[in-house]
Amino acid sequence: MTVVRQHKGSASPVRARVSDAEWQVRVDLAACYRLVAHHGWTDLVFTHISARVPGPAEHFLLNPFGHLFDEVTASSLVKVDLDGKIVDDTPYDVHPAGFVIHSAVHAARPDVTCVIHTHTQAGMAISALECGLLPLTQHAQLFHGRIGYHAYEGLATDLDERRRLVADLGEHPAMILRNHGLLVAGRTVPEAFSLMHHLEKACAAQLAAMATGAKLTFPPEPVSAKTARQGMAPDTPIGKREWPGLLRMLDRLDPGYRD
Repeated sequence: MTVVRQHKGSASPVRARVSDAEWQVRVDLAACYRLVAHHGWTDLVFTHISARVPGPAEHFLLNPFGHLFDEVTASSLVKVDLDGKIVDDTPYDVHPAGFVIHSAVHAARPDVTCVIHTHTQAGMAISALECGLLPLTQHAQLFHGRIGYHAYEGLATDLDERRRLVADLGEHPAMILRNHGLLVAGRTVPEAFSLMHHLEKACAAQLAAMATGAKLTFPPEPVSAKTARQGMAPDTPIGKREWPGLLRMLDRLDPGYRD
């Protein structure tokens, strides 16, 4: 039997001092952290999800360094500027590597609201293959011609790496960090989560197919290009229709992410 935990609402001082728009992004981002934990895409505390704060200031939200993803709440998220300076009253700090990668994307891509970076087994395995992501499945074809590749440079703490990161990402919604992991850049938090869901499944399916040793089949390139256009079209349901259901699932499990 599923236990539904009661949620009495947030009395957080953070809620009282931020706009309704920022609070909504905080709730969505905290939900995204919980969903990533639910799907097992975490690496202890060493990956990150960020979201741009609505408004003219170039601020974004990151997880408090040291918190597991299933502990993140709307109030505990840390607001920083593009120089890594914490701009709100908080007892928490952020991880330097998370700041470098995420600040690079947010500074270069005003169209991006949310960035997710993971170190999953499937993602790391594909990142180590010279061939990268192959258009073997419908999930993979969504990224056909729409994924960048960034060479490994060590732990991402060098500020100078930011210009190479954004150059390799370009205008794509996703990137494979060679010998490292996966990254997606979404126009909304829900879209970013769904992009990572599809990219992760594409990587896992490719590894499963390659492991059989059987000959692989590839759809014709025009079909892959068509699928990518369809999946990334402005009217795509990806990142729209599934999000309310995902929030309902989280609310049944533990609505504390909303605090």
